[in-house]
Amino acid sequence: MGASTTMRVALGAASALALIFAHPAAAKDVTLKLTAQELDLPIDNKGTMQASWTFGGQAPGPLLRVTEGDRVTIELTNDAKNKNSHSIDLHAARIDVVKDFEPVKPGETRTFTFIAKYPGAFYYHCGADPMYQHIARGMFGVILVDPKDPNALPKADREYVLVQSEIYPNPDDLHSIMKSEWSNVVFNHTAFKYDPVHDPEATKMLVAKPGERVRVYFVNAGPNEFSSFHPIGGIWDSVYLSGNPANRRSGLQSLVVGPGDGATFDLVSPVPGANVIVDHAMPHAHTGAMAVIMFSDDADPAMGRGDNILVR
Repeated sequence: MGASTTMRVALGAASALALIFAHPAAAKDVTLKLTAQELDLPIDNKGTMQASWTFGGQAPGPLLRVTEGDRVTIELTNDAKNKNSHSIDLHAARIDVVKDFEPVKPGETRTFTFIAKYPGAFYYHCGADPMYQHIARGMFGVILVDPKDPNALPKADREYVLVQSEIYPNPDDLHSIMKSEWSNVVFNHTAFKYDPVHDPEATKMLVAKPGERVRVYFVNAGPNEFSSFHPIGGIWDSVYLSGNPANRRSGLQSLVVGPGDGATFDLVSPVPGANVIVDHAMPHAHTGAMAVIMFSDDADPAMGRGDNILVR
């Protein structure tokens, strides 16, 4: 399975038929394989590289996607070339933290299984000690647990995943991480990744058509800073705390999301033009936590769908 590919197990014929008739999807056995890799990754649009620890050679790690009720097996391999032990902590799982989240040594593989009990947008990250350093180096991602009832949420026309995190100039300086002495707060591990307004080096934006329902799955990887998540020029039509349909709020200007937490946000623009999704804490926004979403009638039909949900 390619690292850049959204991992989602296809519905079988029986489940697909059930979906047509708006019945809950049948539970499945799902195996998700991840490899911990230590390598250099860019942290800005200029291509500045930093030694990073990752899932699948990328930060955020691969998007994992399952359905509520699925029996999920996680298989984590620590690349033999790595120098450090790594683990995976999934916030969607209820397990034995000592046994199942135990660090994996280089060259070894560990598996554990859980039932995806609750739907939502959940955080996963490395839990090896010191956990905050592994997160600061890029070992985090998102696992989406779709509700088994296909009508639990309004149909989204487009979906995007944004993960907020902090960039530290020297992740080997553990004291600086503990003191939250970051240089940038960013979305998807790159400062101004989707914001050519504030960074001419940026080559990407998020796009949609006016009137489309855009669903943003947001996770705050931290490791330290809270996020006041806001769409400049827009209002969140619906917000689902932790991404759970049971936790709906409507008409929100912003929502505070703490480190290690997440939420699902629906945005609908009645007019063409740009909104800017930001962490409204100004030191966070103006060091990198801004993402332009452009609403236009000629929006690229591939964006916000398939492999373009977590835009690389």
